[in-house]
Amino acid sequence: MGRYVVRRLLQLIPVFFGTTFLIYWLVWAVPGDPFAGKCGERRCPDSYIAFMTEKYHLDENVFLQYLHYMQNLLRGDFGQTFGGRSINDLIAAAYPNTLKLALVALAVEGIIGITAGVLTGLRRNGFMDNLVLVSTLFLIALPTFVTGFVLQFLLGTKWHIINPTVSSDVPFNELIVPGFVLGSTSMAYIARLTRTSIAENRRGDYVRTAIAKGLPMRRVVGVHLLRNSMIPVLTFLGTDLGGLMGGSIVTEGIFNINGIGREVYRAIVTKEGATVVSIVVILVLVYLIMNLVVDLLYAALDPRIRYE
Repeated sequence: MGRYVVRRLLQLIPVFFGTTFLIYWLVWAVPGDPFAGKCGERRCPDSYIAFMTEKYHLDENVFLQYLHYMQNLLRGDFGQTFGGRSINDLIAAAYPNTLKLALVALAVEGIIGITAGVLTGLRRNGFMDNLVLVSTLFLIALPTFVTGFVLQFLLGTKWHIINPTVSSDVPFNELIVPGFVLGSTSMAYIARLTRTSIAENRRGDYVRTAIAKGLPMRRVVGVHLLRNSMIPVLTFLGTDLGGLMGGSIVTEGIFNINGIGREVYRAIVTKEGATVVSIVVILVLVYLIMNLVVDLLYAALDPRIRYE
């Protein structure tokens, strides 16, 4: 196990540098003047443009720019925006809010999706099965912003069950509805994935043997059937955390959550390339770490899997 972890960590190094360079190149390759609008309606003075170009190494080729950026990044410095604000402070203020929202969404989609998938996988073609299939298809077809606006209007504005917007301190109890909105599409996929996996593994020899031995159905499902069926679901959940954090722009905008999704949107509009790159680099790290964690959890779910 130890050698496998070390080998995987070493494999992450070229993947990290390759993906971050690609992101850096794509962001700075977008056409347009990065200093447009930085001085109001008038054009920025040539002295200001020359100073900022030298400060951010924009007069050098993309490889040298990336080298300068990575040197600062490895020291823990994400740089500054064109307005002089530290990107470290920006991320420190916004990242925890998005992480909390993504964790709530992950919990919601995992609990509801897996529960619905298990119930329908054990009793296929019944009323519950048809209900879950129809409702999940509805959630998949419905855009996130529609789900968000409808729930915000009904639960927040009309029935006053929740606050229409999340408070500035972003408590977990106010993130339940936004988390449901953010994870609604993934929840539908998890329910369908769990349903299919449970239905396929239920016909396995080990399940019939466990039932023939007289084990309680709860133990058969919880210990034998569910563990083997969770591998594809766990893969989806593990990689979905980064997707939830990166795809939270709409949800954060609807519920007025100050997270990295809104910061990415602002940075794209104002052409703050350093901010976009820094936030996406963090998302890349989340993806890489979660993929490693998921691979290590495979052995805990399936005893046939061994890492030599």
